[in-house]
Amino acid sequence: MIEPSDWSLLRSFLAVIRRGSLSAAARATGLTQPTVGRHIDELEAGLGVALFTRSQAGLLPTEAATALVPHAEAMEAAFAALVRAARSGGDARQPRGVVRISASEIVGTFVLPTILAGIRKRYPEIIIELVLNNRTDDLLRRDADIAVRMIRPKQDGLVARRIGSVPLGLYAHRDYIARFGLPDMIEALAAHHVIGFDRDDHSARSVASSQLPISRELFSYRTDSDVAQVTAIEAGLGIGGMQIAMARRNPALVPVLANQVAFELDCWLAVHEDQKDAPPIRAMFDGLAEGLARWVSEGGR
Repeated sequence: MIEPSDWSLLRSFLAVIRRGSLSAAARATGLTQPTVGRHIDELEAGLGVALFTRSQAGLLPTEAATALVPHAEAMEAAFAALVRAARSGGDARQPRGVVRISASEIVGTFVLPTILAGIRKRYPEIIIELVLNNRTDDLLRRDADIAVRMIRPKQDGLVARRIGSVPLGLYAHRDYIARFGLPDMIEALAAHHVIGFDRDDHSARSVASSQLPISRELFSYRTDSDVAQVTAIEAGLGIGGMQIAMARRNPALVPVLANQVAFELDCWLAVHEDQKDAPPIRAMFDGLAEGLARWVSEGGR
C-alpha cells in the first residue's frame, strides 16, 4: 500500500511521464536508473494498476497513469509551496526567505527590476524568484507567491489589489512609415504589416474592444512573446501595440491612429489569502504595491 507521505515514488513517476524513459528520468532527478525503476514498480504494486507499457519509443503511459498526472502535479506544487513556506520563516522585523513572483513578460522585463532593486535595499535577506508568464492560475497551483497581472484575477482564494491602469496605443518605426505610409483609418490596417499574437491570444483579449477587431489573420508578423512584439515594432517590422510610456522613450517610434485607437490595461497585484501574512510575502507585496503605484501614476514610465 502506498503511504501518502511517500513523495519520492510520485516524483519518479512524473519524471518518467515527462522524459519518456527510466534513464532520462534518472538524469533529471539525480537518481540511478534502477532506483527510478524500483519506484515505478512500487507505485504500480501499491496502486494495483499498470502505469506504463514498453515500446520502441520508450515507456508509454497507460490510461491509469494519465489520470494520475494532475493529482501528482498538484502534490508537486503543494510540496514546492511547503518548501518555500518553510524558508520564509524568521523575524518579522527583518523578513527573510524566498518569495516567488509571477509577472507578464513586459512588466517583468521592463518594470519590475527597478522596483525590486529598491525592495532589495530594504529587505536584503529576501530571496527573489521571478517567473514570466501570462497565466492567472499559478497562485492557486502554488507555482508563485505573488502575481502581477494586467487583468483582474477572479479565482476564489486570492486577495487582489487594483493598482491602476496603463495606457496603450499603436506604434510603428519611422522607417516603416517612410516605406509604407501612415494609415488614416482603422480599415486601412488590413493593407499594412501588423504585429500580433500567434497561438496565444491572452494579451490581445485583455485589450480587445469594438475599436479594433483583433484576429490572428490581421497579423503578418506573429509571436506570442510580448517582448518580441515590442522589439519587432522597434525594428520596423510593422505596426503593433505597446505601452505609450515605453514608446515615448524611443524617438524613432511614431503613433498610429492615435485619435481612433486607444487601450488601457489594468494592473493588479494578487496573493493567495493563506500566504498574505507571511512576513517576507507581506513585505514584498507592500513594496510591489508602492512601486507599481508610482509607475502607474507616472503613466507607466
